[in-house]
Amino acid sequence: MAIIKCPECGRQISDKAPTCPNCGVEIAGKIIKCPHCGEIYFSSQEMCPNCHEMATTGPGGPAMVASNTTVASQNTMVAAQNNAVASQNAAGNDAAGVPVTPPTPPTPPTPPVPPARPAAAGNNGNGYGRYSNGGNGNSTEETAQQKAEKKKSARNILIISLVFSIIVCGVLYYLYDNANRAKEQEAYEYAMKSSDPMVLQSYLDTYKTADEAHRDSIMAHLELLQNIDQDWTNALVSGSKQALEEYLQKYPNSPHKQEAWNKIDSIDWNVAKNADTVEAYQAYLDAHADGTHIEEAENAMKKAKSRDLQPEEKQMVSGLFRQFFQSINSHNADGLTATCEDILSSLLGKSSATKADVVTFMDKLYKENVANMNWRINNDYKIKKREVSEEDYEYQVQFSAVQDVDLTDGTKKQNNFKINAVVSPAGKVSSFNMTQVTTE
Repeated sequence: MAIIKCPECGRQISDKAPTCPNCGVEIAGKIIKCPHCGEIYFSSQEMCPNCHEMATTGPGGPAMVASNTTVASQNTMVAAQNNAVASQNAAGNDAAGVPVTPPTPPTPPTPPVPPARPAAAGNNGNGYGRYSNGGNGNSTEETAQQKAEKKKSARNILIISLVFSIIVCGVLYYLYDNANRAKEQEAYEYAMKSSDPMVLQSYLDTYKTADEAHRDSIMAHLELLQNIDQDWTNALVSGSKQALEEYLQKYPNSPHKQEAWNKIDSIDWNVAKNADTVEAYQAYLDAHADGTHIEEAENAMKKAKSRDLQPEEKQMVSGLFRQFFQSINSHNADGLTATCEDILSSLLGKSSATKADVVTFMDKLYKENVANMNWRINNDYKIKKREVSEEDYEYQVQFSAVQDVDLTDGTKKQNNFKINAVVSPAGKVSSFNMTQVTTE
């Protein structure tokens, strides 16, 4: 067994070892020793990697290398030589009678020095390092290569560390930037929905490096709010309904919208209250379905209705008496009774008169000498309105009428009457009295 240097990694091992314990390459039966330079190399190689001499092989295959085998061969050759010299000396001495001097035993050849174990990195010359100054002459080159590899490794580590640091910084900046962008976007959306100029100005002061489009939108919105406030001040100072309506038309979504409507509501209510008529109160109610003075307007309108005769009421009264006298002109009993209540409080002085009494009144007007009759109503109504129950009214009516009578003898007669009557809430005659007026 001999100690050799692994041809793969340079570590000192036994030539009988199956594999190198350091690199794992096969050793036993797989290596030879160069007979020229003593380099150990794999038997599969055709020439020595050191001196480049061709490999030699014995009859049994590649020459196996072992230090003890080499020494034994050399000893055998020396012994053979010594034996030959001894034989010659013996033959010469016998012939001359000279005593034979025993030959001096030859000096045994110096066994080959096993190759030095490469020194480990950083352990120069102790025999245990991978590279050593006592090796085969490649230790200096190997040490320089090792230093170069260490330098290259250190540089690679530095580069990797730098790249990793850059990536970490990039990720952190990305997260920070995203957080700032999200915060800015939230502030932007809130400011755009706000009608408070202070909120918009705060955004501009806080996010001076925000997206240009965002800042432009905020500034435009702020300018609009400032214009709205200025126009609102002008409309408010004017106290004009028209100015307020123009403001709402210009800024339908103004933050002062409700306040403007309240101002208009107040103006219209004052107009209706000053007029104090049913028409005025009704106009307010029509314009302000949800106004703040609705209840006041409804109560005031009721009072006005109970106090003031409305055009439709006058029309109802005049139409009623037109039908009343037309029925008399045509001697139509049904038409006449249709205009009267079932019971009249007074009929030509008679109290609690019935419809039959009304027909009798008409029949009496047609005397035997009356050929034709025609009543004409003068449009001189005087109507007083009186509330008899909630929103129920009766009407006291005064007017004059002219009676034209054609007599059977061919003469004509004309009579003037002053009429006092009452119309019930149902729109029918509930009292009827008349007095003839003498004309001079």
